[in-house]
Amino acid sequence: MQSEYKREEDLMAVQHVFIIGAKGLGNYGGYETFLDKLTEYHQDNRNIRYHIACKENGQGAMDETKLNGAETKNAHRFVYHNADCFKIHVPEQIGAAQAIYYDIAALKWCISYIQRHNTEHPIVYILACRIGPFVGRYVNQIHKLGGRVFVNPDGHEWMRAKWSKPVRKYWKESEKGMVKHADLLVCDSVNIEKYIQEEYGQFHPKTTFIAYGADIRPSVLTDDDPKFNGWLQEKALKAGEYYLVVGRFVPENNFETMIREFMKSHSRKDFAIITTENEAFLAELDEKLGWKKDPRIKFVGTVYDQELLKKIRENAYGYFHGHSVGGTNPSLLEALGSTKLNLLLNVGFNEEVGEDAALYWNKDEGNLAELIDRADAMGEEEIEEFGRKAKQRIKDAYSWQFIADRYAEIFGVEK
Repeated sequence: MQSEYKREEDLMAVQHVFIIGAKGLGNYGGYETFLDKLTEYHQDNRNIRYHIACKENGQGAMDETKLNGAETKNAHRFVYHNADCFKIHVPEQIGAAQAIYYDIAALKWCISYIQRHNTEHPIVYILACRIGPFVGRYVNQIHKLGGRVFVNPDGHEWMRAKWSKPVRKYWKESEKGMVKHADLLVCDSVNIEKYIQEEYGQFHPKTTFIAYGADIRPSVLTDDDPKFNGWLQEKALKAGEYYLVVGRFVPENNFETMIREFMKSHSRKDFAIITTENEAFLAELDEKLGWKKDPRIKFVGTVYDQELLKKIRENAYGYFHGHSVGGTNPSLLEALGSTKLNLLLNVGFNEEVGEDAALYWNKDEGNLAELIDRADAMGEEEIEEFGRKAKQRIKDAYSWQFIADRYAEIFGVEK
């Protein structure tokens, strides 16, 4: 097995980076998108070797057959963008504890690999703060093996609506433990970095800021491409006549507010919702809102073809972003890079990214509905100006090449 995953590692100093905490690569979660792009931009860099944990089973499980260019090695291992991706099986009967089990099992896998392969100066990069009460002993083991532990503190997991009070209390304590033991905290938002420094000053945390990235390259698909037009026809949509949202179907992304307010608006356009499956939440929303009675509200499934997804974004009249928890979100960056008119929930993370290149709404009743009606009435010149500003914002601060180069810096490898 060892030789199978080696490149010319005996001939050069390769930095091994083990990344745990995401469910996989290329899904709709922020971390999954980030890993897809990080490995893509570093796939030809022979000075770095990624090992990435993926969830083998259950909700959000990794299916590499949906990744263009992934090479399956066996049932538990595949190679994608030259990254060694390994799958961790998670007992589904343990409920909310799955996330904790998954991270610890992945961390153990990394330590075992480092020991078996005598890996020198490894870096273990943990995404999110789920295992704070347990991480100290593993950090000590990694230090003894000559490694370092980096942590991405994500954006306030303890605030997410899906968790009960006891679970939120655990996440807050866990965050504290992760900050305490990390050698470096990589914050994807200036707001998050400021929060870490202020909240946990007693630990003198070493932090750095690296955002997520996006690009402004247009889709390779043309306006008359059969793939794009076939998708529009199948979903009963027309180019330029739909609002769009792309993201995980969870409460803190404020689907309820967006759907309720769209239903209240006078818009004659459709609202296309590209999201992961969550039948229970879907049923709950229908019970509350009766959205099935409004033909404009269209749940259109998932889209894993990145060029098609980009084309769908480009042809949206406007994009809604309702994320209320987290740092810099990739779906927001992709929207700014592709969609001219973006309507964002007015929280600090979103305003930090969008600045004056977007419109903002709050969760007050009628606020977003009024903004939708205002957006519908905008002239072409005003919309074009928002689009120009949005693309410039991405170009100035969030290009993937810049982000990948920053990670190469902190990992200590040549670009």
